[in-house]
Amino acid sequence: MLSRVFAVVLALVLPLSILPQESAPIKVQVNEVIVPVTVTDEKGRFVSDLDQKDFHILDEGKPQSISYFTRDRNQPVVVGFLVDMSNGMKIQWKKYQEAITELVQNLLPGDKKYAGYLISYGNLAQLEVDTTSDPEKMVDKISKMKPAGGSALFDAVWEACVGRKVVQGEPYAPRRVLIVIGDGHDTASKHSLNEVLEVAQRNLVTIYGMSTVSFGFTAEGSENLRRLAEETGGRVEYPLNGLYQDISGYLSKPSDDGNYALTVGSGQYAAEISGGIYHAVADLAGEITTQYIIRYIPDAEANTKDKIFHNIKVQVDLPNVKIRYRKGYYPKAVPPA
Repeated sequence: MLSRVFAVVLALVLPLSILPQESAPIKVQVNEVIVPVTVTDEKGRFVSDLDQKDFHILDEGKPQSISYFTRDRNQPVVVGFLVDMSNGMKIQWKKYQEAITELVQNLLPGDKKYAGYLISYGNLAQLEVDTTSDPEKMVDKISKMKPAGGSALFDAVWEACVGRKVVQGEPYAPRRVLIVIGDGHDTASKHSLNEVLEVAQRNLVTIYGMSTVSFGFTAEGSENLRRLAEETGGRVEYPLNGLYQDISGYLSKPSDDGNYALTVGSGQYAAEISGGIYHAVADLAGEITTQYIIRYIPDAEANTKDKIFHNIKVQVDLPNVKIRYRKGYYPKAVPPA
């Protein structure tokens, strides 16, 4: 059911005009800074009709000249799917298997402009499927995965940035996106949160999260997931966070599967879970394909200060909008793929 309903909404999110088409290679200068930008109105709807003149970008408070701008929704991407395989995923794993499969099949339509890879993280981060344009390799692997053990989230982000095969043209075209499916906690990584944030920034990666934390519960890792997303220009979806607040009996019927469940196995329970995850899938797919891409060349002096993080601010000439973008960059350029 999730697959059928998702197909209908995806047709609304991704119109025929953005089906894969051949486009000319994008030429870049090695010191250009790339900034994907998402603009939404007060109701969370994408604002997709802005022009270059509507944007202003500041680097350490200094206005910059935009060297490249596009609002084309036919932008090639490389998507890394990072899947939490710790014990905490066991209860809802079946639903998340479906959600991950939906994301893979819809973000990788089989065109070579779109590629992806799969990393699982339990006690160790493991590259399950290296970079490919064939979604079936990942779908097959996902169907065989089973949660167990701890959580090495930070090592998974590190592996995504430095340990997989790259596609020619990264990180400009295609650009780099990670989707973390998990609760954000980390119990087993060798790398720290600050280390992986830096490597993600240096590799021009945008991180999104699909939180597996249920309504009424908190997770120590929620702040980790939020920081990974917000500081790289992404955001976190919480598909299970508001499912039962209006349902009589919430938290009053203890269950062996956890007292957050009303009646495990009931149609109402399954429908609420599926609906929340489905909307998260649609929202993530919509945002990744509905971004403005801005590039600019900062001052030559700024690029010599390799260890200094530069803060970015993006402004839009439009009231009552929310803007999401990476918070800054390290001047050292990423070597061409």
